[in-house]
Amino acid sequence: MAGNIKDKEAFQRLNFLYQAAHCVLAQNPENIDLARFYCFTQKTISKRLVLRQDPSVKRTICKKCCTLLVPGVTSTVRQKRGPRRQCRTIVRCLSCGLTKRFPNNPKHKLWVDQPEAQLENQTLPDAGPSSKYTIQEKKSDFSSGPAPTSQKTLSSDQKNLTCEN
Repeated sequence: MAGNIKDKEAFQRLNFLYQAAHCVLAQNPENIDLARFYCFTQKTISKRLVLRQDPSVKRTICKKCCTLLVPGVTSTVRQKRGPRRQCRTIVRCLSCGLTKRFPNNPKHKLWVDQPEAQLENQTLPDAGPSSKYTIQEKKSDFSSGPAPTSQKTLSSDQKNLTCEN
């Protein structure tokens, strides 16, 4: 399945831009503008080609200013208790001040990580006739009458009701 990706080259380019933004900030933490340019280009490409990025990648990019959110360099990360003693992670961008709040629920699973979200785990409907309906042809008793009509009969658990076409 991994070798059968539709836009493999586009995903490779997105991956390169994301890694380049990380490398730029690792070498020189003051060079935020170049890292922001790489992240903005990454976001533009994914929008133009209608590609879904992994939630872990999207969480590390500011939605407002496209800055790569690196804790201690371009963002601050705090743990706070919310209502009903629920812990939250709060990430604040130092460039624009946008805050993101993520729940700290160990039982929480993203939709992408759930088995029913994967295409290979979904079942396809049968292409053949449905098991509820059977087609039966009845011959008319009239020799010079109209041509025989086909009727659909429902299964026995639905009281053998017949419907004419």
